[in-house]
Amino acid sequence: MNWKKKFDSIGLNGTKWQWRIVRWQHRAEQLRRGNNPFDISASKILLLVNLVLFSALVLRGATGGHGLASILTPDIKTLLEFGAQWWPLVIDQGQWWRCVTYAFSHGGLIHLAFNMMVLYQVGPQLEREIGIGGFTFLYLFTALAATILGLFWHPTIIVVGASGALFGLIGFSVTYFHRVGGRFAHAQRDFMLKWAVFAFIFGLLLGADNAAHLGGALSGAVLGAIFPISIQKKRALTPLINFLFIGSGATILLSLAMLVASWF
Repeated sequence: MNWKKKFDSIGLNGTKWQWRIVRWQHRAEQLRRGNNPFDISASKILLLVNLVLFSALVLRGATGGHGLASILTPDIKTLLEFGAQWWPLVIDQGQWWRCVTYAFSHGGLIHLAFNMMVLYQVGPQLEREIGIGGFTFLYLFTALAATILGLFWHPTIIVVGASGALFGLIGFSVTYFHRVGGRFAHAQRDFMLKWAVFAFIFGLLLGADNAAHLGGALSGAVLGAIFPISIQKKRALTPLINFLFIGSGATILLSLAMLVASWF
């Protein structure tokens, strides 16, 4: 189709719109190939969502009569209101979205700060290696695996925090970069192992959810053991990864929307 003539006929600058269409087509082709033409960072978006949700939690606690205490120790009711995982609500009331939203809710500023520091340090490096699609699926998959193990470990305990998914990123990185081999990859592997030890010790000090840590780490390690390394295999699996990316992103967005809808 001659786009220039098309837009000229309706009084628009055909050359300008033709260049825009070419750019859109180029971006669509890059997406189809599994590239990221918009320079969007999933790890930064996830970090931002965590910060926004925690800010809303603190504001809700302050307006609900708890003052600024919610910054350090939110009460149980507020945590549940802001998406904490509690299996009785999931099973008995069908609030399935808690299996996702719990990973965006935190039990205080210290809890949030440590998890976001790990995400900030670990996330971008891994996302550059496996792409925005693989990274988003990995984050959601390991968050789900972490909470499902919690169902069998402690089904009546209220759980919040991104640490299950973060251990998933670390577990994936350890097995994946070990398979890649070479000095740089093994340095990445060792860097992730150090973060795993640091996060585990920090979790023990805070009485963190070891079931989530174990579930996230094991599921991430399994994915890291099978995720393609070569460029050729990655390209061959691009349609599948794109499909998983769309499904994972939609699941996260829908879960957060269900959480917000529950407030009304």
